[in-house]
Amino acid sequence: MRYLLLFLFTAVSCTGFSQKNDYNLKKGVVANGYDVVSYFYNKPAKGSKSYTTEYDNVTFRFSNKDHLNMFKNNPTQYIPQYGGYCAYAIGLKGEKVGVDPKTYEIRDGKLYLFYNSWGTNTLKLWLNENPEELRKKADANWKKIAH
Repeated sequence: MRYLLLFLFTAVSCTGFSQKNDYNLKKGVVANGYDVVSYFYNKPAKGSKSYTTEYDNVTFRFSNKDHLNMFKNNPTQYIPQYGGYCAYAIGLKGEKVGVDPKTYEIRDGKLYLFYNSWGTNTLKLWLNENPEELRKKADANWKKIAH
């Protein structure tokens, strides 16, 4: 019984502490500090330190109080897929790659972020290389690499 309790405590503790590994936390916040709700209005906006909340042991910022409250009411609706890492890179190779927070797609009600720098826009690649197939691969790859 003692070993079972020790195992359960260790499993829960490790799961709790490893959550941050599942999020792209550039600048210490999800989505490089952008307001994840704003994407769903097709107007990506930087979040403010005045409107922040924690969910899943990470910090989210919002551009206004309404978006903060919308997130608090239904956080899983707004969280970027694959922890905010580049959806194309997760789908193609199962690699965690940073993003340009202004390069995104809303697909089937979910937020996908993409790398866009040095002449490489992975959103364009995603759209040109069968996004539904890449999404399926990304979903499978994410299960393997997420903690």
